[in-house]
This record gives sequence, structure tokens and C-alpha cells, in this order.
Amino acid sequence: MELEKLINEDIKQAMINKDKEKLEALRSIKAALLLEKTGKDVTGGIIPDTVELKMLQRLVKQRRESAEIYTAQGRPDLAEPEIFQASIIEKYLPEQMDEEELTAIIRKVIADTGASSIKDLGKVMGLASKLVAGKADNKTISEIVKKLLP
Repeated sequence: MELEKLINEDIKQAMINKDKEKLEALRSIKAALLLEKTGKDVTGGIIPDTVELKMLQRLVKQRRESAEIYTAQGRPDLAEPEIFQASIIEKYLPEQMDEEELTAIIRKVIADTGASSIKDLGKVMGLASKLVAGKADNKTISEIVKKLLP
């Protein structure tokens, strides 16, 4: 719920500053929040923090993938707004872990679960994803786990 209030305040500020690009990004977050309110994970109109986090990560991922596609098609004019929107949305996510911290956590998870081969990838990914929720994306976690497991 705090995210919704923060977004509303930032939308007002962007309107006052006449910052159209930022306003567009903030409105996309607000629209996603409104959709989440009607979702099955929400009771009483209050969105759990974990759902908000996943939603923000999904929005950033969508923007980045769109930017990659536009860049691959030689359309930097369309890629730039997507990258800008992703950077605005990322500001509402927790600070991302660096690779060293993430590797240390994943090594601990591997030791705790007794994972010994790539067959245990799912078990390690599940625990690691819960431990670093919002602080690292699953793609990065998966790459590190694959490096560490034989």
C-alpha cells in the first residue's frame, strides 16, 4: 500500500514538473497496481509486498526485453523510452545485490541443500529465490547456480 501512495505522490510531482516520460512510466506502474488489486493474491484491496515486488520486477523485465528487440531491429528511437521507463521503475525496487554477494548466498544454499549436480537446480533455485527476493533476478541466480553446480 505504501508503494501506491508513493507512486501517486510521484505522479503529482511529475505532472507539476511537466515530465511526460517519467509520468508515462509512473502511470504504467499505477495501472499494474490497479490490475494487481483485482488479482487473486489480494485480499481487502491491500497488495502484499511480495506481489508488489514481483510486479515491479516484471515491468522492468518487460521494458528491457522490448528495448532489446527494438535495438536488434535497428530502432533506437523506440528502445530509448523503454530503457528510460525501466530505469524509473527500478527506483522502486530494493537495491540489487552484486554478483559476489549473490554467489556467496548461493554457495551457502548449495551447501545447506546438499546439492551435488545440475539435477538439483530446481531445489537450489527455489531456496535462493526466496532468500534474495527482489534483490536479484532469477536469470542471474540461475546463471550463477549453473556455474557452481557440476
